[in-house]
Amino acid sequence: MAQTLAEKIFSNHCGRAVRAGDFILADLDLVMAHDTTCAWALEPFYQIAERVFDPKKIFIPFDHAFPSPSVAMSKLQSQIRKFADEQGIPVVYDGVCHQVMSERLINPGNLILGADSHSPTGGGLGALTIGVGSTDAAIAMATGKSWFRVPQTIRVTVNGELPRGCYSKDVVLAVAKEMGPDGANYRVIEYAGPTVEGFNVPARLTLTNMSAEMGAKAAVVAPDDQTRAYLEENDRLVAFEPLRSDPGASFERELRFDVSDLKPMIARPPDIDNDVPVEQVESEKVAVDQVFIGSCTNCRIEDLEVVHRMWKGKRVKEGLRAIVTPASRRVYLQALQRGYVEEFVNFGAVVSSPGCGPCLGRSGGVLYDNEVCVSTSNRNFEGRMGSPTAKIFLASPATAAATALTGIITDPRRYVA
Repeated sequence: MAQTLAEKIFSNHCGRAVRAGDFILADLDLVMAHDTTCAWALEPFYQIAERVFDPKKIFIPFDHAFPSPSVAMSKLQSQIRKFADEQGIPVVYDGVCHQVMSERLINPGNLILGADSHSPTGGGLGALTIGVGSTDAAIAMATGKSWFRVPQTIRVTVNGELPRGCYSKDVVLAVAKEMGPDGANYRVIEYAGPTVEGFNVPARLTLTNMSAEMGAKAAVVAPDDQTRAYLEENDRLVAFEPLRSDPGASFERELRFDVSDLKPMIARPPDIDNDVPVEQVESEKVAVDQVFIGSCTNCRIEDLEVVHRMWKGKRVKEGLRAIVTPASRRVYLQALQRGYVEEFVNFGAVVSSPGCGPCLGRSGGVLYDNEVCVSTSNRNFEGRMGSPTAKIFLASPATAAATALTGIITDPRRYVA
């Protein structure tokens, strides 16, 4: 029978051919719980098991509040470290969980649970990486399995050559404007089409990451030569089956986008689908207190390269806080080797250690009342980065970089060659 890519991956993990709507019990390739969600998984885990099903298939990163900003968080992290030591699981301190997993652990065709809402990020590598709560993660750590109702798939086909100053972040903001914050609830979004096929894996990870903001259970791009190149760049090329949806596979619906005339986009607070061209907001001369270039959405070396080109020979606006947070240790080292870190500091920015802190208002860039931030992250609802009266605009690294130079929300095409 004709199957979607998602149905094929679920089939491979439950031992039979399945369709959307089927209830299954599937084997998992990996379970992730980080420095917050893992703490809440400990009690339910010990209610059903003493040992994890396979320590090599459990990944525990400290990233959401690391280094610890408070005694309370240090207590939680101490509890997690004790659990990890007892189970023989290393605790990893190397950056944002989704980025580190993409670099090191996620392979095409995998089925992975992550106790974090942005787990769909890994779909950029052709895997199904699904976000769950701590209790589900606890059961998965104990058994290596999870039940699912196989989701319907929404196919998003993207055609056209991206105009100057536009990136995959602008594409996914355009998709979010069409889809809305709950338009993909409990669905898999499959991104396809010539534009997506031309994206490298880092650009694809931005698409799949932001799909969580549309309610998606997972998001996926069919693995191909771009996937192979990414795995090779990260020194872990593995053989994989080039899974893709069959002709005639049943999609719940299909959306088509032609990005040939796309303009740089920005999501106004407090909703992900409140997207408009940046040029529209620029005319309103919105003053900005902070620019945050980081998170699992957009702080890979390719993003920092864009920022560096735009800032070269300039300084960020006096008084504005420009915070650059590389997504992982690997990205940080790449930025060091290229000289970006030293130059970013000389340009007037702050470069912080890899992690999630500013994105969720934990540390490293918490907003005060009524402050305005342009962020490359994925959420702009009230209170996400600190004060509930602060305003968060979501945009590409290019728009964030341009804004950092002027102090008002700025169309990046002024600075992109």
